[in-house]
Amino acid sequence: MRSTITYDKKNLDDQTLLKLYKNMLKPRLIEEKMLILLRQGKISKWFSGIGQEAIAVGVTMALKPEEYILPMHRNLGVFTTREIPLHRLFGQWQGKASGFTKGRDRSFHFGTQDYNIVGMISHLGPQLGVADGIALASLLKNKNEVTAVFTGEGGTSEGDFHEALNVASVWQLPVLFCIENNGYGLSTPTSEQYRCKDLADRGRGYGMESFVLDGNNVIEVYTKIKKLVESIRKRPRPILVEFKTFRVRGHEEASGTKYVPKELMQQWIKKDPVENFQAFLIEQKILNEKQEVAIKEGIMHEIHENLQIAFDEEPITSDIESELSDVYKAFDYKEIKPNTETEEKRLVDAISEGLRQSMEQHNDLVLMGQDIAEYGGVFKITEGFVETFGKDRVRNTPICESAIVEAAMGLSIAGMKAVVEMQFSDFVTSGFNPVVNYLAKVHYRWNQNADVVVRMPCGGGVAAGPFHSQTNEAWFTKTPGLKVVYPAFPYDAKGLLATAINDPNPVLFFEHKALYRSVRQEVPTDYYTLPFGKASILREGNSVTVISYGAGVHWALETLDKHSDIKADLIDLRTLNPLDTETIFNSVRKTGKAIILQEDSLFGGIASDISALIMEHCFESLDAPVKRVGSLETPIPFINQLEDQYLAKARFESALLDLISY
Repeated sequence: MRSTITYDKKNLDDQTLLKLYKNMLKPRLIEEKMLILLRQGKISKWFSGIGQEAIAVGVTMALKPEEYILPMHRNLGVFTTREIPLHRLFGQWQGKASGFTKGRDRSFHFGTQDYNIVGMISHLGPQLGVADGIALASLLKNKNEVTAVFTGEGGTSEGDFHEALNVASVWQLPVLFCIENNGYGLSTPTSEQYRCKDLADRGRGYGMESFVLDGNNVIEVYTKIKKLVESIRKRPRPILVEFKTFRVRGHEEASGTKYVPKELMQQWIKKDPVENFQAFLIEQKILNEKQEVAIKEGIMHEIHENLQIAFDEEPITSDIESELSDVYKAFDYKEIKPNTETEEKRLVDAISEGLRQSMEQHNDLVLMGQDIAEYGGVFKITEGFVETFGKDRVRNTPICESAIVEAAMGLSIAGMKAVVEMQFSDFVTSGFNPVVNYLAKVHYRWNQNADVVVRMPCGGGVAAGPFHSQTNEAWFTKTPGLKVVYPAFPYDAKGLLATAINDPNPVLFFEHKALYRSVRQEVPTDYYTLPFGKASILREGNSVTVISYGAGVHWALETLDKHSDIKADLIDLRTLNPLDTETIFNSVRKTGKAIILQEDSLFGGIASDISALIMEHCFESLDAPVKRVGSLETPIPFINQLEDQYLAKARFESALLDLISY
């Protein structure tokens, strides 16, 4: 055949042209083999990139090996061009231990630090913000490196795409955003996906350069991207590139392509990037038939040899212990005891001091949040931090919670630490997906930790209404992979925050706004840590066990002070995940009665789980049913008299007295 694509080989030598060809041919031949194995039932699913190889290969060859790439599930050429051993890829697709996820995630949903590749999750948008974080680390470390991230035209409709582009533009991050416009998002054509002529136009709206390239022309892709990344390394900034291409097979094989007009399909088949480039090389006498056969035979031999290695590997064995232990990265907690010098501090001051001292402990720690720089945050916790640590490490962010959580994940991938301040814990809903689907699952999936703390100013009692008053810890205590901390006192808050930042796992750190300036305590002036999973027993008695956390602890103290005849064990949980069940069970076995107080509305809250645990482990010791007290099953009202009625505090006293008299 004669090439239907016009190539301009510029000043590329024959060796480079042949390498481009081989690097495209390899994923094509692998895919053709995988389609056979799929029909034989030897792999479970396949997302084909046939017809799009020029993009993955051209971009990857233009980057340096040490530069991160964040590919999609049609970018097999990224993995093969980075020379990942094929038997490991085949093992990954068969769910074998030699793969990258120990059978826990499929196809290309994995990353590998050995090859500087960070794979996608099924929610397409988050990896764009993650790329921002990796690029930010490069910028802060003056590494002069580019981070390349892929998405499809469908993914550009997600909010994460727009957030990530905006953050990259505002911070001038060295990110190459690559849109593979392959015509369809599953079956939805581009005419139903966007109205602009080119998706590259969106880059201009965010103040960044943008380009449209022929994604089937490997020379155009390679030479243009090589020129762009060289420019980015010298002058860090984001650039958006739209690659025009086409998906000639189904979204995944089962979905087929019946929705594609035959004429359109035939038009793009004629523009096949591999076959056209092969024809061009033959026309230019750079490749002959004998070489072509030898190259294909060599690749097929490598495929079959590595497939046999994968087939010969035993199926993965089920091991509950390793499954559970891999949810979190191992954390060797080191106790750092405080000195004897103390000062009376409010909760807000203790958190601020703890954060400041952690910034001094960790030079690679970056703070991000809305208004946290010169303004010091809405609660003034980071006031004065910019003067001490500079704006590189204390970063105001646009209003885009999702992209900032994702950027924090990117910083962790690049070996740094991050603390993200949600201005109010209510606003975490705008960044919920990356918290519960990326941070929480990433270590279990491919052994990459998320060294991120999300600070969560929360709680009612401040007449702030439904969107500034929630205490939403239960959204996260049920998500494996997250740790949840909820201190009630200044001393605990400072020490637990230090531990949260030291911990290489994602931590949701709840800070009750009503306690910020109302609770005072003597707090050590220097840096110290406190362990997770260790509750505090504030009162001791034999008549009842009272279990709470956050503001609920103070409500319980007020009630017990009012009823001095009630001799209770009062347990302040301090951390909700991990949960100190040993202290709870020992107390309940002693007292025979238990009441759990939470500020959150009752149904589905952590009190329900603690109650169930007590029933399962302490049933024979109970002298009465376990009592739960929570707030009303309504949103949180604004006006004081309605909020007072809503809060669990209004019902705790009578519930406690009922339990005592049972």
